[in-house]
Amino acid sequence: MLLTVFRSRLRSENQEEYLAWASRMSLLVAKIPDYVSHKGFVSADGERVTVVEFSSEEGMKAWATHPEHLEAKKKGRESFFSEYRVQICNVLRDSADRTR
Repeated sequence: MLLTVFRSRLRSENQEEYLAWASRMSLLVAKIPDYVSHKGFVSADGERVTVVEFSSEEGMKAWATHPEHLEAKKKGRESFFSEYRVQICNVLRDSADRTR
């Protein structure tokens, strides 16, 4: 399992346009082979965190190089984000209790 952890802060302008792009990316990523899931969170101080899971590096690379995703990343750097950070992680251990 591979994770992309995307942390960002939005600029005050263009937020409606950002939401439209984010919605489109959510639909596209789900169609990528080996995609598992993604979830986004916003903290009280405005930091946004999105965690994207893939079951293979090939799937993650397919998403990273998808033409519309490349366009969205460029748009984000130019118009949407005042700052961002991307971390790519290998899951070393995974445990869960879903009995409750």
